[in-house]
Amino acid sequence: MKEYILITGASSGIGYEMAKQLAAKQQPLLLLARSEEKLQSIQQEIKKLYKVEVDYLLFDLSEPNAAQEIYNQVKEKQYNVTGLINNAGFGDYGNFTEMSLKNDEAMIAVNITALIGLTKVFGADMIANGKGRVMNVASLVSFLPFPYYTIYSATKCFVLAFSETLAAEWEGTGVMVKALCPGTVETPFHTPAMRKTNAMYANTPMSADVVAKAGADLFLNGKGIKVVGTLNTILSFLPRITPRTIMMKIKKNLASSKT
Repeated sequence: MKEYILITGASSGIGYEMAKQLAAKQQPLLLLARSEEKLQSIQQEIKKLYKVEVDYLLFDLSEPNAAQEIYNQVKEKQYNVTGLINNAGFGDYGNFTEMSLKNDEAMIAVNITALIGLTKVFGADMIANGKGRVMNVASLVSFLPFPYYTIYSATKCFVLAFSETLAAEWEGTGVMVKALCPGTVETPFHTPAMRKTNAMYANTPMSADVVAKAGADLFLNGKGIKVVGTLNTILSFLPRITPRTIMMKIKKNLASSKT
């Protein structure tokens, strides 16, 4: 039976670029996002360029019970998912009490709840079959949580902790769990307010295709955690050698608007 890699958040940014990277390596894909128009266009593009099987599913991961419904549909259509890339996610920027609670809850649903659910239902099948790969897209803020990105930072800290502990739990099962940790990436993720922060000026965003290449390599051939970029790797180690109070002051300055 043909083996598919399921990629969430595949209609733009890192997910879209990673789909192309994996298709170039002749990996059959099952793409998931909310926009059918975008998914159809990407499906046609990838099939034409790489002559590989590409299908898609339409789902909003912020909806209750999304993971189980996706799993049910995959089973009904008899896709054999042996790889899962939990890429979907979104963030927001601003003062915590001024942010929309509804948006905060949707962020937690997409960045954490759906990721857990998809990993659980598809991971169980992978373990039963004795093989599989799961890659969760975390972030540099998993190591350096920023003020004003409070909920987003917390979700990405969770993703990294979840990935590391689950990788240890599943050791010996044939299923590998990995975490990709990009820094700032040039994608539609960034709001105008985010683009005015000191951090955006201090650390030039990487292109999505560079991050996607690192992600595809990690997914297919790597293991553990991959921080993308030399500067980002150095930054991820700073909390280990810098007192927490000083580190938070530095991060607050970086997360503040450039004047």
